[in-house]
Amino acid sequence: MSATGDLDPTAPSSGHRSDLPIGVFDSGFGGLTVARAILDQLPNEPIVYLGDSARQPYGPRPIAEVRAYALEMLDQLVDEGVKMLVIACNSASSAMLRDARERYDVPVVEVINPATRRAVRATSNGRVGLIATHATVTSRAYDDAFAAAPHIELVSAACPRFVEFVEAGVTAGAELLDAARGYLRPIVAAGCDTLILGCTHYPLLTGVISYVVGDGVTLVSSADETAKDVYRVLHDQGLARDEARPRPRHRFRATGDPGVFAELGRRFLGPEIDAVETARAAAEAGPGGAGGTGPALSKALTT
Repeated sequence: MSATGDLDPTAPSSGHRSDLPIGVFDSGFGGLTVARAILDQLPNEPIVYLGDSARQPYGPRPIAEVRAYALEMLDQLVDEGVKMLVIACNSASSAMLRDARERYDVPVVEVINPATRRAVRATSNGRVGLIATHATVTSRAYDDAFAAAPHIELVSAACPRFVEFVEAGVTAGAELLDAARGYLRPIVAAGCDTLILGCTHYPLLTGVISYVVGDGVTLVSSADETAKDVYRVLHDQGLARDEARPRPRHRFRATGDPGVFAELGRRFLGPEIDAVETARAAAEAGPGGAGGTGPALSKALTT
């Protein structure tokens, strides 16, 4: 089924590539912060968002499993018809970015390199912190990205509970503050003056993160920096949609329960999510089962 027709019924029959949507993929909900940044910076562009919520979280999974799941989801977006792929998931980006760029004939933008470039520009003392999932930290994808800037000292810390807090709607409180202090202790001790939020859930926790590390530390959002890359690639490659076209319409699809995705997704994106379609997932589902209502989601629905 053509993504162009579904997203924008007024698109011209000539099927100009620039009228195709931007395909945004994430393991679940966090990538909606990237989608929000894209909508803010490129309000004329339609997006189709695919969240693999039935098998989230990707963070604790083996790299090979993350790679297989992510490529399966990206295949769906490309088969529907998109002009660009955005891998809005740090774990997936670290597992299969090279595969994606070799596999597809559309531009692929991810979340790691844009944040790395911004951090290099932002730091004054050369000490940069990274907080992310276990999968992203152990993949050393950010270490590889900083290889071109050998003067940078990277201090990484995995923050596994942050995703649970965000999806439960918890962005303040003593329990979150205690967890943040524990996770961020090595970042503070190292004297980092710049901190990469290396998971797309983390922008929703900038209040507590900034409180713990101090106002003197620059927070780098991978979501905002990725949206800037999307803008640059679209315009550099002549793929930007004509601003004279009608207002775009967006689609949201999830491999898990669409009702759960719509309810929780609005916390990330807002009222733009008015309906969620069900997407297929060929491989086995994660801790939440095929319905995608694992512990974090179940807790979220009761808060």
